[in-house]
Amino acid sequence: MSGSGEASGLGAHGRRTAGAGPLLLGVRHHGPGSARAVRAALDAARPRVVLIEGPPEADALIPLAADEDMRPPVALLAHAVDEPGRSAFWPLAEFSPEWVAIRWALEHEVPARFIDLPATHTLAWGRDEAGEGPSDRADEPAAEAPEPSGSEAPGGRARDGTEESADGDAALGDGDAALGDGPGVHDAVRVDPLGVLAEAAGYDDPERWWEDVVEHRSAGQGDVFEPFTVLEEAMEVLRETYGTGGHDRDLVREAYMRLQVRAAQREFGDEVAVVCGAWHVPALRRKSTVAADKALLKGLPKVKADLTWVPWTYRRLSRRSGYGAGIDSPGWYGHLFGAPDRPVERWLTKVAGLLRDEDRIVSSAHVIEAVRLAETLAAMRGRPLPGLSETTDAVRAVMCEGSDVPLALVHDRLVVGDVLGEVPQAAPAVPLQRDLDRIQRRLRLKPEALERELELDLRKENDAERSRLLHRLRLLGVAWGEPAASRGSTGTFRETWRLRWEPELSVRVAEAGVWGTTVLAAATAKAESDAVSASGLADVTALAERCLLAELPDALPTVMQILADRAALDADVGHLAQALPALVRSLRYGDVRGTDTGALQEVAAGLAERVFVGLPPACAALDAEAAEEMRRHVDAVHGAVGLLVEVAAPGRGGADEEPAPAHRGLRGRWQAVLKVLSLRDSVPGVIRGRAVRLLLDDGELAQDEAARLMGLVLSPGTEPGDAAAWIEGFVGGGSGGGMLLVHDERLLGLVDAWLTGVSAEAFTDVLPLLRRTFSAYEPGVRRTLGELVRRGPGQRGSAPGAGSGIPGFGAGLDRDRADAVLPVVRLLLGLDDGHDGHDGHDDDLACADDNDLAGVAG
Repeated sequence: MSGSGEASGLGAHGRRTAGAGPLLLGVRHHGPGSARAVRAALDAARPRVVLIEGPPEADALIPLAADEDMRPPVALLAHAVDEPGRSAFWPLAEFSPEWVAIRWALEHEVPARFIDLPATHTLAWGRDEAGEGPSDRADEPAAEAPEPSGSEAPGGRARDGTEESADGDAALGDGDAALGDGPGVHDAVRVDPLGVLAEAAGYDDPERWWEDVVEHRSAGQGDVFEPFTVLEEAMEVLRETYGTGGHDRDLVREAYMRLQVRAAQREFGDEVAVVCGAWHVPALRRKSTVAADKALLKGLPKVKADLTWVPWTYRRLSRRSGYGAGIDSPGWYGHLFGAPDRPVERWLTKVAGLLRDEDRIVSSAHVIEAVRLAETLAAMRGRPLPGLSETTDAVRAVMCEGSDVPLALVHDRLVVGDVLGEVPQAAPAVPLQRDLDRIQRRLRLKPEALERELELDLRKENDAERSRLLHRLRLLGVAWGEPAASRGSTGTFRETWRLRWEPELSVRVAEAGVWGTTVLAAATAKAESDAVSASGLADVTALAERCLLAELPDALPTVMQILADRAALDADVGHLAQALPALVRSLRYGDVRGTDTGALQEVAAGLAERVFVGLPPACAALDAEAAEEMRRHVDAVHGAVGLLVEVAAPGRGGADEEPAPAHRGLRGRWQAVLKVLSLRDSVPGVIRGRAVRLLLDDGELAQDEAARLMGLVLSPGTEPGDAAAWIEGFVGGGSGGGMLLVHDERLLGLVDAWLTGVSAEAFTDVLPLLRRTFSAYEPGVRRTLGELVRRGPGQRGSAPGAGSGIPGFGAGLDRDRADAVLPVVRLLLGLDDGHDGHDGHDDDLACADDNDLAGVAG
């Protein structure tokens, strides 16, 4: 590859030659070696204008790159004004050649311009592919036309409801993306130019080849223009060999770029520098007429688009995120670009610091030995300097003692990284985004790329506001936080969230902007719209619950009216039973947040009454699958009724004196329904068994009566399958039935006797059901049951005549011993009034918050 100086318009030693044309700098997107080479080339050439692959509508945003609050990685975001969900990203890291070119131009007061296909065409192009048709046509090259097709420059990222790689469309796949480019995702797969060049050089790993020939090359070594001239020749050979693969988008984009380069030459002469993906350089160098280029641009689809800067993350720069121009190790590349000297030593010191933070023993001696090992491996492998593979092997052997577990942490935290960029407040944004930024600052809730847990105590005003914000954003489809199970408490005054800010959430905020200019107004409008369009009763009740969590008082009346209308028209007991629990949970949440839920209580009580009436007939003549589903509904309704009675108790749920009339006797009516279900032969065994168990747990059924009913079901006259289903309902389904069998010898004996008397043929049929029932028990419970069965009848008890028959347990409840724990419970709940004793009553405990008591019990 000789004689390339003329191709780049440079003579010997990098001096410009008359009439040589523009300086074309072909790069790899997000390549620190390319970034250093671009900076050195611009310092040597001193062009009067810098042209960069990117959407020209973003030219007005370039000055913001010099703002002190702008911290890469960031991305240009383009979205269609009438359809915010259709968007494209152009990510830039500090080690991206395009970012370096922008900063060089700003520092030297040289104009910088984007020259790729306008984003207005890019977004419309993707819309046509989705079958929606163009919204407008630009018959001219349309310099004013906005935007690219969700692909480009530093590797664009297109969206039309789902993400798609912008760089994986043309003839180069990931390699093209790596060298910088490619629009759509609907084109054929390209060859990988890095892979081809690496294979020609005798490498089996394209990344390792790129590191050796580019990343490990000193910026001041030799002719600063040599890397670009050599790479241009290589790309030219590849394009001649493989062609463009029939990708019309490349041809259109390159035609537009040629027109922009010509326009810059007319204004600035040949002192023009162009920074673009290396794949495009031969096409920009190729002679083509203005008429031919304009012909390619004629009739492109067009939409109105807005652009702004948004934060990006290292994680979103990685290939595993699905980003077409992604790299495997953005954190490593960022380190290489930022390290002033001794990058390997600095990297391994950083790794040691991370491992020490994770309580692993890593000393300075480990770092020294890891550096020596990495250098030795590089020499053995014939590499000029240790690369990521050598440092990784050294870390595994020396610091991780051969284990890949801590090494995975190093890869996730450092090789990929969790860096989140920042953009200045001066960047354009939709009103909703500005309101969200204001709320985030006020609540001290900063977006972060690293996932973290946030514990909220809703009794504190700031935490309550944080909770409302996160719930409102979830209603708007901005999933910044995901609810998680709270540790150590089951109280509704506590919430746990897993927070992680992804760049795509900026698009979600832009999409949600159609609902309002503030988070509260947008969430209210979205909730009302969702209520109208909800497909089922359960969806509306779930929405009512979310409205209470988000505290949307203006939306709740609309949702409640639709809920009442749907409940009155829906005759499906399954739907009603599915909707009731969410509705009752809403009452509980409303109580914690001080929300007036009187109307909600009335709807819930009416819904419960309709379930009571319709449930027995609905449970008749069901097959096994439908019976299991109905059993889950029975469990849910049972819990909902208990909670509904609780929130309607005096001093709860907005009732100051006594429960509303609709709630009087609610628990009794439900228990009557359970008694009907437990005795009706047409009801499947799994439901009958669960009804008996629920009555037993509530104290409405004596243990002797429960044992009698079990004995009847397990008698020889009952089909083994129905008997097994009854057992599944009685002691299965996460109901704590294992401990019930442990502590009640009569029930365990009945099950044991029945099981040993089942015929071999029937046993084969019921075994899967029984295995499912007993496999759900905890290992300790299964072990105890096995030991009790092994001892056999009469040998399980500790003494003859023991009521429970279980070692260590008396014949009944010892109330004196039970009362002895009350002072400790009072102390845990903060109810200690200074008295040393207790009078045996639990009146004071009854005044405690039920949620706290539930938390202690949990």
